[in-house]
Formats: sequence, structure tokens, C-alpha cells
Amino acid sequence: MAVRAFTDEPGELFSALKKAIVEGVIETWRIDSDGDLTHTSTQWGGRAWMRPSVLEDRLLFNIVASKKEKMSKTIYGVYHGRLIQTLLIHFDDKMKTVCATALGTKSDEI
Repeated sequence: MAVRAFTDEPGELFSALKKAIVEGVIETWRIDSDGDLTHTSTQWGGRAWMRPSVLEDRLLFNIVASKKEKMSKTIYGVYHGRLIQTLLIHFDDKMKTVCATALGTKSDEI
């Protein structure tokens, strides 16, 4: 499963997302030393990561499973849904469309 945020300026969108996380505007996500995002809640934190890629027409996030826990449909759904929610709340003016694929993609690490 991948989250795809279509935009004319994917690098700008990613920079704005990182800045909002670092400055504490977005408190529900953190960025690890690899540049991947994980949720910060007690229930969901560290159960998966969303790996960003800046492409020509989109900001793409692929899911990376935890090595400690098997990926479930619930973890899949929560991470994709919460990331889309964050993008819509904070960056609706920087995107054309944001969506998630229904099934895993070849770039996901599940």
C-alpha cells in the first residue's frame, strides 16, 4: 500500500511536512534518523514506518513493517489513513489529490 500525494511541488510539500513535524505543529508523527515517519501515539508508535520518496509529480510514501511485529490490515489501514488525514488537515492547499493504494506495492517492505 502506498500513499500518493499528487502535487506540482513534491519537494516543497515534503519540506513543509518535515518542518511542521520538527517544529511541533504536527505532534502525531516523528521522523527517524533514516528519514522515515512513524506515528507517535502509545498505541501505534513504532509499529510501522512510512518511507517518503519525492517524485516528479507526487510525494510517495511506502510502508515499512516493524521487525518486531507482523504487518496486519489494521496497522496498514491506520498508518495510511492517519497520514492522509495529516496531509489533508495541514497541506490541502499544496496538493491536488491524495490517495492510498488498496494493496501493497513492490516498493513496500511488508
